[in-house]
Amino acid sequence: MQWTTSTPRFSAQDKLTSLFSRVRSGGDPMHDRVEAFLGPNVKVRGDVSFSGGLRVDGHVTGDVSVAGVEAGTLTIGDGGYVEGNVRVSHLVVYGRINGTVHATGMVDVRTNGLVQGDVHYGSLEMAAGAVIRGRLIRHKANAAF
Repeated sequence: MQWTTSTPRFSAQDKLTSLFSRVRSGGDPMHDRVEAFLGPNVKVRGDVSFSGGLRVDGHVTGDVSVAGVEAGTLTIGDGGYVEGNVRVSHLVVYGRINGTVHATGMVDVRTNGLVQGDVHYGSLEMAAGAVIRGRLIRHKANAAF
């Protein structure tokens, strides 16, 4: 009898997901997708459009929005900062946003997260210590941006 072993192979997406996502048990799978990453030393001036998942740990001065009608999750990391309006389906905030937020799905503001501006949301979750300085406006069912 011969024994063979193999090491599991992980895709680049699996590695990014494990490095940059925080898994929520029973949560939306959109929270687990990271297809683009702006690191802590990255500064972007101008609008950013994406599809799938984007994690921002750097500084974006401009609007951040999902491209077309595809679902897109934006995660603002602990040191991340967006100075502009945000239009996405799902939003997770560990860092800061200074602008109006439009999210057709879940807005999840974590412990040290700060949003300065109105938040239009489908559903909302805030951890103890999270701050929203603005109005909270719940979308009607099946509402678009």
